[in-house]
Amino acid sequence: MEGLGRGLFVVIAAAASMLEMGLADQRHVVGGTQGWQQSIDFDSWAEAQTFKVGDQLVFNYASGLHSVVELPDESAYENCDIGSAIESKSSGKDGIKLTKAGTRYFACGTMGHCSQGMKVKIKIATGTASSTPSHPSSSASSSFSSHYSLLGCFLIMAFYALRFM
Repeated sequence: MEGLGRGLFVVIAAAASMLEMGLADQRHVVGGTQGWQQSIDFDSWAEAQTFKVGDQLVFNYASGLHSVVELPDESAYENCDIGSAIESKSSGKDGIKLTKAGTRYFACGTMGHCSQGMKVKIKIATGTASSTPSHPSSSASSSFSSHYSLLGCFLIMAFYALRFM
């Protein structure tokens, strides 16, 4: 019987850990499944997200065709002042950690793309990682559901293992 109690404790501890992973920081693929490209309404995409400190932005795009620059302020963002960029990335799969609350501004560094709307304003809330976005990104929601699938499989296996103890 002592083995059963220990086994049950291990199952509960593992389940709690997996549940916490599902509620952890979110990855937001900028532009959703279409990624970082022209013709996306990035304002609407960003408004449908909830960004928190600890979350990560992922910019997926064709390297050489686009890039990602972070702009210092709203004025640079509105005027597409790419020359004032404080950071530039061009790998085609760039991750940016959201480390503090506030607003951050990103644009494509390719000439003319920002003025054609390839820019996004990210408003980062001070919320905790356990709060759920009101409209989770496709990558966040699929990540969340995959954790529950893994948790379900683990619990079924644990049930059968305990049954034969």
